[in-house]
Amino acid sequence: MFAFFVVVLLGLCYCSKESSANVLGRPELDGPSVALLGDIVDFQCEVLIYPEDENIQLQIFKEGDRSKVLAEYTSMSGEMAVMPLLIISLHEGYLECEASVLNDSRIQPTVSYRHYLQVIEPVDGAEVVVQSGAVEFFEGKTLKLLCNLTAGNHVSYSWLLNGQPVSHSPLHYTTGSQLFVHRPTSQDSGSYMCVATNQFNMTRIFTSNSSEVLITVKDVVSNPDISFTVLKEATDLYYAVVTCQSTKGTPPITFSLYNIRELVENMTVNELSAEFAVQVVLGQHLGWIQCQAYNGDQTAYSEWKALEVVPVQGPVTMHYDYDVGEDFAVIGLRIYCKVAKGSHPRYQWFLNETLLEGRGTFYVVVDQPQQQSILLISVGRSSAGTYHCEASDSFESLDTAALRSKKWYLDKEVLNRLPISVVAAVFGCFSFLVSLVSICCCVGVVYRRKQYAGESVLDMRMKRVLVAYEDELDLDKYREDVDMANATRIDDSDQASVASADEWPLIEEERKTLEDEPDEGSQDL
Repeated sequence: MFAFFVVVLLGLCYCSKESSANVLGRPELDGPSVALLGDIVDFQCEVLIYPEDENIQLQIFKEGDRSKVLAEYTSMSGEMAVMPLLIISLHEGYLECEASVLNDSRIQPTVSYRHYLQVIEPVDGAEVVVQSGAVEFFEGKTLKLLCNLTAGNHVSYSWLLNGQPVSHSPLHYTTGSQLFVHRPTSQDSGSYMCVATNQFNMTRIFTSNSSEVLITVKDVVSNPDISFTVLKEATDLYYAVVTCQSTKGTPPITFSLYNIRELVENMTVNELSAEFAVQVVLGQHLGWIQCQAYNGDQTAYSEWKALEVVPVQGPVTMHYDYDVGEDFAVIGLRIYCKVAKGSHPRYQWFLNETLLEGRGTFYVVVDQPQQQSILLISVGRSSAGTYHCEASDSFESLDTAALRSKKWYLDKEVLNRLPISVVAAVFGCFSFLVSLVSICCCVGVVYRRKQYAGESVLDMRMKRVLVAYEDELDLDKYREDVDMANATRIDDSDQASVASADEWPLIEEERKTLEDEPDEGSQDL
C-alpha cells in the first residue's frame, strides 16, 4: 500500500514538471506612447514563463494585421527583448507583441496586451484653397476656405484676416481645416491666411503658415435716393442738377437717369453718387424722373420724383413753441419759418435787422431743405429783440428781393407774462358763472314761495269743510239709543251714505268756488 502511494506521488511530480515545461506565458510589451515620424525608438517585450531549453521568438504587429512584422527578436534564455523601430505613419495605432516557441508547435503562441502609439508628423506645406469658387463675388454668397497640407497630422488650425485672428460668430466658424463665412459683406474682404500647428511632447512645436489669398466681397448697390437743386446760368435759363445717391455698393457703379420710360443720361463712376444736368422751366411740370444704379449684380431703383421748379410765393409765416424750467419760466424757444409755396426756398433770420447765420452765442439756425427753417434760441438778456425771417428762391442771387414775415418782439418778461386776452377770457368766464348761479338761486326762491302760498289757502278751506262734516256725523251717532245700537248703526250708515251722496255736489261746488276766488295770500305777498 505504501509503495502504491510513492509511485503515484512520483508520477504527479513528473507530470507537473512536464506540463510546466510546456507552458508559454503572456508577453509584456512596453515602449513610448508618442513618437516623432522618422525617429528610432526602442520597444521592450519580455516573457516571464516559458519552457526551458527552448528558443522563444518575439514579434511586434499592428493589432488585427499579422501580414507585416514591424520588429522581431529571438530569445535564447528568456531575456528581455529590446527591439528598435523606425517610426513611420503606419505605426500609429495599437501594437501587440506575440511570443511563440520555434521548435515545438504543440505550444500555442501568446499575445501581449495592446499598446497605443501616436505618431507625430510635423506640419508642412500649408495652403489656402477657395472651395466656394471665385475670389471675387457679391455679398450674400457663402465663403468656404480649406487649409490644405502636404504633411502633418494631429493639427490645430487658426485663420487670419489682414493679419488679425478671424472672430468666431454664428456667421464665422471653423470645422477642422475649413473656414465658413455665411452672408459675407465687404467688411469680410481682405487677405486670408491659415496657420497649421502640431506639437511633440509639449516641447517641440511645428508651425506652417500658408500664403495669403485675397478675397473681395462686393456690396450690392443700394436703392439710390434722388434729389435735385436748381442753378441759374443766364437770364431765364435754369438747370436742375439731379443727384443720384446710394448708401452702399462696391464701385464702379453705373448710374442712369430716366424720364418716365426714356433714358436721359447714364455714367459710370467710382463713387456712390452721380449728378446729371437737366434744363427746366420755372413753374412748369416736366414729368417724372428716376435714378437707376447697377454694379454687376442687380439693378437698384429710386422712387419717382416730379421734375418741377415752383418759385417762392408768400405769405411767410412764423410760429413757435418753447421749453420751461423748474420755476415754469420760459428758457428756450423754437421759432419756425415757412413759405406758402416754393420748391427750393432759401431762409434767412434777422434780429433787429441783423442777419443771423449758422450758430451764435444764444442761437442756432437749422435748415430743413424744401420744408422750413428753425431758429433755436436760449432765452436771456442777449436774445431780446425783434425777430423776423425772409424767404427767397435758392437759385436766385442774394440781391433778389425776398418775402418777409411779420416781426415779433420777444424777451424774457414778455414771454412769461400772461396775455391780456387770456386774462380777459378767464375773468369773463368767472363773472358769467357767478351771474348765472345768482340768477338760478333767485328764481328758485321766488318759485318755491309762490308754490307754498297757493297750496296753503286752498288746503285750509278744504280741510274746514271736511272737519265740519265729520263732526256732524259724530253727533248723530252719539244720539242713538244704546239698546238699538246695532240696528241704528245699519240705518245710520245707510242714511250717512245717502246724506253724503246728497251733499257731494254741494262740496264740489264749494271747492270750485274757492278755486275761482282770487288768491288773497298771493296778493298779500
